Amino acid sequence: MKKPDWVIDKERAKRAAAAETVWLFGIHAVRDALLNPNRERLRLVLTKNASDRLGDAVAAGGLEPEIVEPRNFDKVVPISSDSVHQGAGLEVRPLDWGKLDDVALTGAGAPLVVLLDRVTDPHNVGAILRSAEVFGARAVVSPARHSAPETGALAKTASGALERQPYLRVTNLAAAMTELREMGYVLVGLAGEAEMTLAEGLAQVGKRPVGLVLGAEGPGLRDKTRETCDMIVRIPFAGAFGSLNVSNAAAVSLYAATNR
Repeated sequence: MKKPDWVIDKERAKRAAAAETVWLFGIHAVRDALLNPNRERLRLVLTKNASDRLGDAVAAGGLEPEIVEPRNFDKVVPISSDSVHQGAGLEVRPLDWGKLDDVALTGAGAPLVVLLDRVTDPHNVGAILRSAEVFGARAVVSPARHSAPETGALAKTASGALERQPYLRVTNLAAAMTELREMGYVLVGLAGEAEMTLAEGLAQVGKRPVGLVLGAEGPGLRDKTRETCDMIVRIPFAGAFGSLNVSNAAAVSLYAATNR
């Protein structure tokens, strides 16, 4: 009996995900990945200077480095020539953080989740992962499509948080939001034109678990995402005009949610 097309597509996507690799670069990102027991490491390329700086981490990572001349690094490691790699590159497989319900219900940290609606800039997502780790969020959640995947640029901006902060990419963001609501989370969307302030919204939430929902700069929250939120709030600003970039808005919101 022939398999249905959807089954074939799902199996193909699973094989592609299993074969996917990522090049991490930069001293901090490579060190943290080498020290992460959950990270599958494939290839380590270092200059002599980077090898000296990463000595203990290289030994712990259990991967024999390829030592190259600085002028040849870009020829060996397939990353952008303008990347600030510091002579360190590590090929890895993406991390598998498991299912949303497991992380959101029993994960480390407070019952606090950040949901990103089509935030595609890896620098913004990296900064958000860093803030999420600082404020003890259980996960950062993005749709699998139209979002920033694991990349070297994201890992470098995250400054190690990518190795420790769960970053889950889901098939359907609205479905993931509904799943979180069924777990008891209150979904708080951020939009500049909202009437209710962030502080007022969090006061209504009380001590219940929170899902902070942020959209991409410019488009903001999509209609379906907005409709799935329990409330829409804004971060107030003092002047006649003001706005925050999405990573800054996430940091402010995380701080407010943590200090309710």
